Amino acid sequence: MADGLGYGVAMTSPLADIEIRLKRLPHGEDLPLPHYATDHAAGMDVVSAESVVLEPGARLAIATGFAIAIPVGYEVQVRPRSGLALKHGITCLNTPGTIDADYRGEVKVILANLGSDPFPIARGERIAQLVPAPVQHARFSEVQELDDTARGAGGFGSTGR
Repeated sequence: MADGLGYGVAMTSPLADIEIRLKRLPHGEDLPLPHYATDHAAGMDVVSAESVVLEPGARLAIATGFAIAIPVGYEVQVRPRSGLALKHGITCLNTPGTIDADYRGEVKVILANLGSDPFPIARGERIAQLVPAPVQHARFSEVQELDDTARGAGGFGSTGR
C-alpha cells in the first residue's frame, strides 16, 4: 500500500510500531523521509542530503538532512545497502552503526569506498538502511573463574572454516 507520498509502503508488523520523532534540517527540506521500500523490508532506506564523490579507499560521514529522537529502550542501527556493496564496493563503516536514544544531532552515514573507482553520490540517492531495534542493558559481575564449556577459550576460527 502506498504511503500517499510515493515514497514507499505502509508496513504492518506482528510487533507494535514505535514512534521515532524526526526533525528535518534546512538542507534536507525536499528529501524523502526514511521509508520501507517493500512490505517486508527490515530496513528503512535513507538518502544523502549532499552530493559528493567518494574516492577509492576514502571514507566520509554523509549528511542525511535530519535528526531523530529514538524512544528509550531502543536504538537505530545503520547498515549498508547490499546493492551498493556488491556492485560498487560501497559500505558503511562501524557496521552496524548505532544511533543511541539520547543522541539529537544530525544522522550521518559513514560510507567507505572499498572499490577501485571513484563513486559519485547524488543528493537524494539511497545510501544506507536504518533498522530500529530494542536494547537490552546488562551488568557485569566479576568472578574468580568462569564455567567450562566444550569450546573453552578457542576463538577466531577454532570451530572450523
